[in-house]
Amino acid sequence: MKQKFLQINLSVFSLLLIFSIGLTCVQEARAQIFVRGTVTDESSMPIPGVSILVKGTVSGVVSDLDGKYNIEVASEQAVLVFSFIGFATQEITVGGRSVLNLQMRTDDNILEEFVVMGYGEQARKDVTGSIATVGTEAFDARPNTQFGNLIQGKLAGVQVITPSGKPSAGFSIRIRGTNSISGSSEPLYVVDGVPTMDTRTINPADIENITVLKDASAAAIYGAQGANGVVLITTKKGQLGAPRFEFNTYQGFSQAWRTLPVLNSEQYRDLMTEFGQNTDWSRYTENTDWQNEIFQLGASQNYQMAVSGKNEQTTYYLSGGYTKQTGAVRSAEMERFNFKASIEQNMNDWLKIGTNVNYMYYYDVDVADNQAVNQGGVILGMLSTPPNIGIFNPDGTFTTNPFQDWENPVSSTDGSQRGYKNSRILGNLYAEIEFMPELKFRSNVGIDQSNGMYDYFLDPFRTSFGRANEGIARHNTDRMSYYIIDNTLTYTKRNEKHSFSALAGTVLQKFLWENSNIETRGFANDVVTTTNAGSIIAAAGNSKTEKANASFLSRVTYDFDQKYLLTANFRVDGSSSFGPGNRWGYFPSFSVGWRLSEEQFMKTLDKNLDDLKIRFGYGIVGNDQISSSPYAYLGRVSYGANYPIGGTILPGSFLGSIENRNLKWESTEQISLGIDGSFFDGRLLIVADAYIKNTSDLLLNVQLPRSTGFNDGIQNIGKLQNKGLEFQVTSVNTRGKFQWNTDFNISMNRNTVLDIIGQDIIGGGIAGRGDVSFSQEGMPLGMFYGYVYGGVDPTTGNAFYIDVNGESTFTPSPDDRSFIGNPHPDFIYGLTNSFSYKNFDLSIFIRGVYGNDVFNATRIETEGMTDAKNQSAVVANRWRAPGDVTDIPRASWGNTNNSRISTRFIEDGSFLRVQAVTMGYNAPQSLISRMKISGLRVYLTGENLFTLTGYKGFDPEVNAFGASNTVMGVDFGTYPQTRNIIMGINLSF
Repeated sequence: MKQKFLQINLSVFSLLLIFSIGLTCVQEARAQIFVRGTVTDESSMPIPGVSILVKGTVSGVVSDLDGKYNIEVASEQAVLVFSFIGFATQEITVGGRSVLNLQMRTDDNILEEFVVMGYGEQARKDVTGSIATVGTEAFDARPNTQFGNLIQGKLAGVQVITPSGKPSAGFSIRIRGTNSISGSSEPLYVVDGVPTMDTRTINPADIENITVLKDASAAAIYGAQGANGVVLITTKKGQLGAPRFEFNTYQGFSQAWRTLPVLNSEQYRDLMTEFGQNTDWSRYTENTDWQNEIFQLGASQNYQMAVSGKNEQTTYYLSGGYTKQTGAVRSAEMERFNFKASIEQNMNDWLKIGTNVNYMYYYDVDVADNQAVNQGGVILGMLSTPPNIGIFNPDGTFTTNPFQDWENPVSSTDGSQRGYKNSRILGNLYAEIEFMPELKFRSNVGIDQSNGMYDYFLDPFRTSFGRANEGIARHNTDRMSYYIIDNTLTYTKRNEKHSFSALAGTVLQKFLWENSNIETRGFANDVVTTTNAGSIIAAAGNSKTEKANASFLSRVTYDFDQKYLLTANFRVDGSSSFGPGNRWGYFPSFSVGWRLSEEQFMKTLDKNLDDLKIRFGYGIVGNDQISSSPYAYLGRVSYGANYPIGGTILPGSFLGSIENRNLKWESTEQISLGIDGSFFDGRLLIVADAYIKNTSDLLLNVQLPRSTGFNDGIQNIGKLQNKGLEFQVTSVNTRGKFQWNTDFNISMNRNTVLDIIGQDIIGGGIAGRGDVSFSQEGMPLGMFYGYVYGGVDPTTGNAFYIDVNGESTFTPSPDDRSFIGNPHPDFIYGLTNSFSYKNFDLSIFIRGVYGNDVFNATRIETEGMTDAKNQSAVVANRWRAPGDVTDIPRASWGNTNNSRISTRFIEDGSFLRVQAVTMGYNAPQSLISRMKISGLRVYLTGENLFTLTGYKGFDPEVNAFGASNTVMGVDFGTYPQTRNIIMGINLSF
């Protein structure tokens, strides 16, 4: 079936390819006059790829490798329009000339660019909401496997969270802070008009640009789905001119940028002896470096091909690619195939149809981190496994700790087969009708469908747990199906001083999630690894979930004399997640802008001012993303409560959740004030924003009286607030042969829990010591909560703590705990300097976080000295005899009093990281023209080359609890970020 499915997809792809290439052969009608010439820059260097259009028509050409062009025009009065990114567009009348050379002028005024907004585009100078963009140049500057890494540190107010460095790890984005507790804080991702939730399979090589809608006035057009901001992803389209072929490839290597010192064999034996643990040490004479066995030199490879083009009727872009990563930790890997077809056809002068189709096949092998060695955790396993043992016993089984049946970490990487596969189709089909130049109708149908499969098999012979169960096999499937239908009508009217547009539309969306699982045990061999070979069915189940949304949207924009700007949105959303009485939510917003630079008094004040605009926005957006279930308002029935009746086990059911038909939308109200400025002919751009976001009616899981028969239930209770400042500065420092550009951004956000009806929200259980994260009214989300560490008593060697009265105690009570750390940074920042000279270019990107704390729970495992695990090298300085003065308590078998959750394990998580350095070389036209190609670039990129931090763990940028809203900044054996070296080639012709 799978093979047939692939054959169908490949056939469709082939037909689209043949159809598109065939359409490009359509020839334009013969003209009567030929005009040729050369296009150069201000340094008289030829510019290839300049678009030359005959004004008022779709006829045009592009300049070749030497900046030359040849075009046919109908008359001497024809006007040629020359345009190229980074240069001012110029219009030249032919006027009887057969040779027309042009020197283009640099245009750095980014305010004239058009940016993608919800359901349309708008000139940046007319934007009244708070937005941020990343263009093609950022994606072309350096390669990566997921786009989140490429926008990390590039946009003010946008924090990209990468909680783990493994190839299979995704990322999360927080726009202006965390907006929910039990609901989702992830923004809405929209790819070519189709919302999506899975970002791992999106191919960065196909992305043209990304626009982030940050405030409510900008995101409100997406209503219920825009509470956490919106990330609009526009993929590449064909450009005017002859067909263009591109081939890009890179090879890379990665490694952990730091290792941690642990006890050697002799020191471990000494610790165990101090514990009173004895064994036949002659059996344990190895000195294995487990970090050397687990960490490896990772590798990555990427191949991308694309063909694109555009003529007066057809625009097309077709691409295919392959990416593979082998992680820096043993057995971790990721593989992805991607195919894309984007075709747009002008059927006539009033109808345009198009499609964007993306097919992705994704595969990864995960590595268990954030777990102790006795739970299969690989990272903590390599730190806490004694060096005295080797990898294998003489019989081929994995070795274990001399005092516990904890296998070495290689058993967790090599002792099981585990792989996740996912095939996904994401795309849309649209039609646009132009009733008149001012009135357009657009209809769009989009789908996002994925089918995932996870297979696991635990070796029944080499692993101890496998032997105990005679092997374990698991097979899980998941299916996600989504479709969207939206129809919009747009009216635009412009005259000398007035510009008006109105948009109205409807949206229908439907989600379906399905999954099934089965686990079997009792295998006769390790040859047949599928679940049908197991003799015992240990578990099985499946589930289905649906959700639907319906929406009505509208927007009005008005511009008077390019000075006074207004945008107003109103959206009505209905969600099946809520009860019939509260199903619909109403989300208005407005924003205004005042372009002071157009006022006469400003023009006389400062001659260096190009553009200055003040923006103000207000809006309300909603959130219906309930993490527990989209059926939260219903009293649900659960199964599995089987009852013995008459000696026979009969199936039973029970009430699984309490009904709440009053459940309704989370609501986020936001006020934003911003300034956009351009100075010195576009050489200096400044954007500054201040905002306040208040989220109310939180979808919160609240504890209930036991008399209700339930422990908790979802209610609309609580308030959160985020407020902050953002600054972005872009400058063109030098021009000419040597060019130097700088981009800097810095963001500050303050998060506060305003109301959660007096309860504490706790989480982040750590190694049997309790929970480390507490959310309490008046404090930020996820504060660290524990004891104040006082030091080590020189007489007893025990740790003492400071109680609420400021006195030392060896036996603190729970009431002695307090807030001991804050995982939220004071600010985050990014700095990029780009240099170019002749054919060489250099980019240096520095990113940092300042003022946040990290709870290093890894040290609890490696400095606690409570059991037979190996420990960090620092415990060699532990207390051993009365009178010893040290900050490391004595070893205490089976006693955790000396390693409670306390300030001892709170560390400063601030860091400054050289995130990426890229050096490139563009082959000169004189060389590549002989090879009949239009572009050749080679480059070398280094990522995470250097990190300046006081953090003692592998990496400060981790979180054992992923993208949790309430547990942040915890390191518990988390897969670290890696240092990467990448070499690549970009070829086009």
